[in-house]
Amino acid sequence: MAGTSAATTRRRQDKNPQHDVLYDRELADLPPELRWREWMLRVEAVIFASAEPVTRETLARVVGKDCSIDLLIDDLREELRDRPYELVSVAGGWQHRTRSRFGETIRASTAPTRGGAAALSEFEAMVLMAVGYFQPVTRGELSKIFGKEVSRDTVAALRGAGFLASGPRSPTPGAPYTYVTTKHFLSAFGMETLRDLPDVEALEDAGLFSRRDMAGGA
Repeated sequence: MAGTSAATTRRRQDKNPQHDVLYDRELADLPPELRWREWMLRVEAVIFASAEPVTRETLARVVGKDCSIDLLIDDLREELRDRPYELVSVAGGWQHRTRSRFGETIRASTAPTRGGAAALSEFEAMVLMAVGYFQPVTRGELSKIFGKEVSRDTVAALRGAGFLASGPRSPTPGAPYTYVTTKHFLSAFGMETLRDLPDVEALEDAGLFSRRDMAGGA
């Protein structure tokens, strides 16, 4: 039994190279200027390689414990000032994004691009924004907002695109499911938090939303 246990432990160690190699975050053997430069490169590499916005906690794993992530990001943004892409704050993290002025150029090239906001119909986009403002919200409540049925297919399409997820059960009769937006929603539309949504009062003035109807349906 003891021999089997020791062999199992060795196999687990072999499968985990980090067990044998301690990642050097502090870089204490480098002079300050080179250390800072290496931290910048590490942070940029992690953000570049990630398919999602990278959080502060994630970046902190590859730099020294006393290193300022904000100052590193500031220096990286300065370096990218004349580049066609930039570092933006979205969905609680950072991500590389092509500068908006190159959008027409990229579309003209017809080159395949990384996933962003999926192509939505006008109504799907409005339903998505309604969830953003009123979440957690049920499908029935969404139907009251728009004055017509919001179909299961519409909700399913938005969930399939990764923009919506199930929220808590509603306390209303029947305890229907509610829906909430996801981090992918924030990232795809270039928002850091839901506070970056357009002013709801302006949308009400345009006749697109009605908080009164929403309250009446609660």
